[in-house]
Amino acid sequence: MSTCDAKEYLTRREIPQLFESLLNGLMCYKPDDPVEYLEDCLQKVKELGGAEKVKWDTFVSPEKRTLPPLNGSQSRRAFFRNVMPDNPNFPYRRYDRLPPIHQFSIESDTDLSETAELIEEYNVFEPTRPRPKIILVIGGPGSGKGTQSLKIAERYGFEYISVGELLRKKIHDTSSNRKWSLIAKIITTGELAPQETTITEIKQRLMQIPDEEGIVIDGFPRDVAQALSFEDQICTPDLVVFLSCSNQRLKERLMKRADQQGRPDDNLKATQRRLTNFKQNAVPLVKYFQERGLIMTFDADGDEEEVFRDISIAVDNKIFPIQESKAGPCKVDHHLIVDPGDISDTEFDFEDQAYDQSSVCGPKNAGDFTEDPKKSNIIFVIGGPGSGKGTQCKKIAQRYGFTHLSTEVLIQREMSSISERSNIIKDNMESGELVPGDIILELFKEAVVASMGDTKWFLIDGYPQELKQGEQFGSQIGEPSLVLCMDCSSKTMSSRLLKRSKSSLEDNAEAIMKRIENYYQSIEPVITFYENKIPLFKINAEGTPEEVFLETCASLDAFLTKEGTASPNSANTV
Repeated sequence: MSTCDAKEYLTRREIPQLFESLLNGLMCYKPDDPVEYLEDCLQKVKELGGAEKVKWDTFVSPEKRTLPPLNGSQSRRAFFRNVMPDNPNFPYRRYDRLPPIHQFSIESDTDLSETAELIEEYNVFEPTRPRPKIILVIGGPGSGKGTQSLKIAERYGFEYISVGELLRKKIHDTSSNRKWSLIAKIITTGELAPQETTITEIKQRLMQIPDEEGIVIDGFPRDVAQALSFEDQICTPDLVVFLSCSNQRLKERLMKRADQQGRPDDNLKATQRRLTNFKQNAVPLVKYFQERGLIMTFDADGDEEEVFRDISIAVDNKIFPIQESKAGPCKVDHHLIVDPGDISDTEFDFEDQAYDQSSVCGPKNAGDFTEDPKKSNIIFVIGGPGSGKGTQCKKIAQRYGFTHLSTEVLIQREMSSISERSNIIKDNMESGELVPGDIILELFKEAVVASMGDTKWFLIDGYPQELKQGEQFGSQIGEPSLVLCMDCSSKTMSSRLLKRSKSSLEDNAEAIMKRIENYYQSIEPVITFYENKIPLFKINAEGTPEEVFLETCASLDAFLTKEGTASPNSANTV
């Protein structure tokens, strides 16, 4: 091998930087078995993605990072000359005869970096207060990270941080600083900004944010090393949103953005380099978060509103899971919920689409959106007002591990969010109008898709209330496998409702009877329709909740045995 070849090889493979990090670790810990220690370190190098991901302090614990890099202001050639034995017979002495390797490292160049700033350890969040929810949004350049991050922040009232904008602002504000001038050149060529510098900027920005319920961080991390550093120095994220987008679409969007915004890092050469970096880092990064159960993948090739709707489902169920109300009877009146004539024929596509790197798509966690809702098993639980269907659904869910979905809870959850749908629901209810049927179906479909990783059996409480609703539910979400009808007389139902009512009995009695009459009129066609298609069990709901539950379990056990379904499992009530 010629001298030039040796120099080129060592430089390209980041060998001096790798040796430096290994020696730092050895000198810091002085292990009894250095060979075993080095083997462990090299394994970590593989996990990080190669020698180019290794920094001088990769194998140094946080409490010992106050030490400067071993090479300090020395060149790497001088560094190896000092640590290797001064013995002409030592075989690695020939390294000294190679020409100097000109390699720049911002983290280890004492003329450029404020070392204390880069390695300073401090609490990012106030320890005495609850930590805000952290959502990381990652994806290729041009995948729509910024757009979706802003939408998430707006919907949930979270603080928004764009790491790219953070660095660009710092570059602009400190343009005369040599360190940031060089970082600007690095970014302009499509390379990643130095890891510790980026982490420091994120930490400082987080410390400036007052009490927030949540924070959305756009464009970070870009590789596994950054992910490890973020968790080590800041916190473990609550959710990672990965936007999967084809290379062709990424290129088209970047070129369009370059024409519209004129960003310096959107030039052709930088774009190609950024796409290359992304392809190299995406698979191990997503795999890392998959193993932690933190990531959800979304097809970002489609319409941004459809992508955001899918993301909203994930955030709702990962960050804000549905909880049954514990404050007493729901304030949403069943007969005000659905207008049968308002149900639209709109169908939503939740199918995950292919991405160039197949191993990136399809996260193996409960929020995987590759599931088809029509593969779920639906049980309609119908009954008049006061028939006890809600009580029975809770008991069934607890015993059999089914997921219980009720219209009232879904609407209450949506009303507590910051969304356009929430505003529509509130406006309709304040004006005494019905909640649009298409919104009800959207809520049901989103809840079913989001919970399919946990169970494929769903109890749909109090729905459908009329035949058209059932048909629309079947076409957009899935046909029911079973219908449980809580059969109860009007006298029993009205008696139960009047006991629950705190208003004037005289005023309420007429309204209650009207609701019961409406129920009988609309439910008869539903019962007739499903009796001729699937199993339908009429449960005598006149007795106590325990008596009704025993009969319900007998019917369910018979059905499940016939279907070959396993015995009751752990609860999964939603």
